Parts: sequence; structure tokens; C-alpha cells
Amino acid sequence: MADSTTSGRVRTVSRLRPFASTIFAEMTELAVRHGAINLGQGFPDVDGPPAMLEIARRAITEGVNQYPPGSGMPVLREAIAADRAARYGLHHAPESEVLVTVGATEAISAAILGLAEPGEEVLLTEPYYDSYAASVALSGATRRTVPLTRSGNGFVLDVDALRAAVTDRTRMLVVNSPHNPTGTVYDREALTALAELACERELLVLSDEVYEHLVFDGRTHIPLASLPGMAERTITVSSAAKTFNVTGWKIGWAMGPRELIDGVRAAKQFMTFVGGAPFQPAVAHALTHEQEWIASMRADLERKRTFLSHALSEAGLKVFDSAGTYFVCADLTPLGRTDAVAFCRELPGRIGVAAVPVSVFVDDTASWNHLVRFAFCKRDEVLTEAVARLNGLQEAR
Repeated sequence: MADSTTSGRVRTVSRLRPFASTIFAEMTELAVRHGAINLGQGFPDVDGPPAMLEIARRAITEGVNQYPPGSGMPVLREAIAADRAARYGLHHAPESEVLVTVGATEAISAAILGLAEPGEEVLLTEPYYDSYAASVALSGATRRTVPLTRSGNGFVLDVDALRAAVTDRTRMLVVNSPHNPTGTVYDREALTALAELACERELLVLSDEVYEHLVFDGRTHIPLASLPGMAERTITVSSAAKTFNVTGWKIGWAMGPRELIDGVRAAKQFMTFVGGAPFQPAVAHALTHEQEWIASMRADLERKRTFLSHALSEAGLKVFDSAGTYFVCADLTPLGRTDAVAFCRELPGRIGVAAVPVSVFVDDTASWNHLVRFAFCKRDEVLTEAVARLNGLQEAR
């Protein structure tokens, strides 16, 4: 009898087969193969605050290496709650309304798994961070999507389309601002319209705010939970990864009313149980003492955003405004190209730069497959070399 593990038959359950591989793994492999600069994956190449790193090192040597409490160390939960209160006037009880997770991705997955029933609908705006769709599939819920729309040199929410997409089975709306991959930051008018829709239709809202500190050009992040009627229906997700340049630490958190956090915890505790004990006091320190470091990092990223955007424009692409995050998106059509997937697969070998097609973040791929996402969260010398290589796009036309 043939061995079922080697017979060639697909064993992955059908709802997860579309997520068996990711474009990030493919582009990273191509970047390594061709010695390309990887502007595809959104991780910084500079460490976070030195004092934070030292606290983590000291915690390891002092024996903080066993399971922390299931909800996270009290010192971190208290720091998260205090930071939220100081910056936004939002108050969360650290013992019951703050949950430490293994990165924001786990918080997102646990929120959907713990709060959306099979057969209910979860409404996403597209482009969407790729883990949203996978989490909906894991939960057995149904994914519905509404695209952002073009406005001037950027993108905006189509609240009327979102309203039309809500049905009697819609349970949850997932919101992401600052937005990955477009760099859009929703203004108060858009967020107010979202809040009114959520309250009117009694929707739960999962608000992914991992880039909350990375907003540019004098803008201010507005937490969705701060708007009327939203505190009681919103699970807010954030993390240390993008705030303190520690994507490998995987320290995230979910915040919200106890009855919602209980649902998130019910799923989370059987996924990873706990994580990152020596990193938790370090992140607590950073949230409490490293606001100047955050401001400096944000200014540096804003400068890099402008530098890369100008370079992409000079290389012949149409560049969209990026008001936050690590990313800027560009349109290939001025180069006579319309297939971003093919373009990104060729790019590492052609000029030695890797990027990601925006179409991997959407259901309606045909409408988005002319756009490419580039990350600018890299050292100056890396971006300078990438820009020099991008000049080859014009030469290769």
C-alpha cells in the first residue's frame, strides 16, 4: 500500500489550501538567490532602543525564562494600559481588558477565532493584511471584502460600499489604520462614518493599529475605540514590533471590554499559551520611557518615505501618497507593465531589488495587479543602493 504521506495527495484542509505559501517567502527566496535588496518584507534593519535591549538581556541572565502569566506579565499589561490612557484618554483595566499575545498576528487570529462563529461574515476592506483572510478561513466564518477607492493621489474608504456589504449575518468588521499595504491613514470623518455603521448594525470591530506611532506629515492617529459608541464593541490590536523595531520578539496585545477580551483569550490560550517572557519587561520599559526614541524613529521613517517615493517616481513609476506605515505603493503602467506579480518575480534578477505585488492582498486581483508595494524601513545605505538599482528600470524599458 502506498504511503499516504508520499503518495502526492493533498492533505491540507481545503479552507487553508489558498494560504499554504506566501508571496513573502517567494520574494525573499528570490532576493537571496539574486543577491537583491529586499524591499518586499516589512521589517526594519536597525535595532530598537538600547535600554530596552539591555533589559531583555538582563532578564534572560536573571532567570526570566519560564512561562509568564497567561494574560501577560502584570508590568507589561499595566504599561500598555497606562500608555493608552496617557495618549488617547482610553482606560482599560490591566487585569481583565489587556491581553498580551505572540505578536499582533496572533491577536488578530485569536479575536476572529474567539468571536466569529462558523457561517457568520467578517467584512474586510481590501487590500488587506494577508493574515486576516487566513484567520477568517480558520474560524469557518465567511469573508466579504470591499475595496478602497482612489482619491487624488491616494486611497479612501468607500463607506457606502461597506454599508451595502453588511448583511444580517455580518458579525465583525476589520479595520486597519494606518493601513498596510497602501500607507493610507483614515481621517476622523472616515472613522466616524465607520463607527456610525458599526453602532447602527451592531457589529464587532477588530481595529488593527500596529502602525499607530508611524503617521507622517503632522497627522495624528485616531483610535477607533475613542469614537462614540465604539469602546464597548472594539478590540484594538497593537504591538511592540513596529513601534520599537523588534519584529522578531513577537510581543503584541489586544485591548477591549472584558467580555470581548475573554473571547480572544479563549482562543489564544490554546494557540501559543504564552510567549516571550524576557521581552515583556523590556517592552514595558519602552512604552513608559522611550517616547523620544519613537518620535526620532518616526521622523527618520518619514524622511526615508520621501526619499524612496522620489526615487520610484524618477524611475518612471506613478507613486501614491503614503501617510504612514513602512510602505509606499507605485503604479507600473507608466512603464508599460500591468502584471505586478510577473514584474516582482522578474525584478530581483533584473535589477537586484525585491518588492511585493499589491494583488496578493486582495480578492479582486485583476483590479489591483498593476500596483507594487515597496518597504522603506531600511538603513540609509541600503535604500541608497536600492535607489541606484531602481534607476535600471528606465534603462531596461
